[in-house]
Amino acid sequence: MEETNIKTRVVGIDIGVNKTVLAIVDVRGNIIAKDELATSDYHDAGAFVSALSEKIVLLSEANGGYDMIRSVGISSPSANFVSGCLENAANLQWKGIVPMAALLRDRLGLAVALANDCHATALGEHVFGCAHGMKDFIVISLGHGGVGSCIFSNGQVHIGHRGFAGEFGHACVVPGGRQCTCGRRGCIEEYASSRGLATSARELLAATDEPSLMRDGDLSPQSLLAYCEQGDVLARKVCEEAGEKLGMALANYASLLDPEAIIFTGELTRMGPWLLDPVSRSFDEHVFHNISGKVKLLVSILDDNERDVLGASALAWEVKEYSLFK
Repeated sequence: MEETNIKTRVVGIDIGVNKTVLAIVDVRGNIIAKDELATSDYHDAGAFVSALSEKIVLLSEANGGYDMIRSVGISSPSANFVSGCLENAANLQWKGIVPMAALLRDRLGLAVALANDCHATALGEHVFGCAHGMKDFIVISLGHGGVGSCIFSNGQVHIGHRGFAGEFGHACVVPGGRQCTCGRRGCIEEYASSRGLATSARELLAATDEPSLMRDGDLSPQSLLAYCEQGDVLARKVCEEAGEKLGMALANYASLLDPEAIIFTGELTRMGPWLLDPVSRSFDEHVFHNISGKVKLLVSILDDNERDVLGASALAWEVKEYSLFK
């Protein structure tokens, strides 16, 4: 009988605006080891790939050996699964087209799959989270970098003809509204992301003399949450208005796709009822009547620090195995 070396581990990588996390993950979804590097330290994509490759090799060798690694999955903003490239990233320092999957494959000699961060998150939710067993759902990411989404349809990620399906963050909700990092105006992520909430707070404070804890504090989601809990009327209004816009946009999204559930991930989910209750009310008000009350609005049950690397690891298991060392 021919002896076959079955590799039982993959590397999941989550590229964030400020930080990149990498993890070795086994076939059962257990995270064996983790490491990280500062994305923002590398203004050249080639230098980033070199540093990341070195981290992967060192982490693998320290935890069972590099020969145990089957493949690599990468989650990143503005990643295109079809091309394997980062394409015109609005929130990363590397501009234009960056062939990230090919660059890393050439350095590591292993198969590499690359996908938008919400694509990887959806895979993580489908395999390990609250979308387990669902065939039709939408994942919405609410965070510092913006608003992202991924469509899961009939048990598969829907990526579109060119790989850009699900760019919900750049759906226009205010014609002629705030300037977005994508170059257009009025996108939902300029109202329902961390920076969108901060901008709304500054605009509201400038428009009124009403007292607010926001005047002397920072405007991070954590601080806004604290102000809301302390009864700050203006902080609550900021969250209410963001939730109303997001709920209406999601109602349009759901009316088109008829999902079983919409699953929220990201740091803004910690705003709890101050943001999500207005989202739910606005969604119910605007969604198509035949699916009203039938779409679950859920918050991810996965740990924020693990979800994206687990999703990237699920992506790695799906790519065809390849190795320069065979």
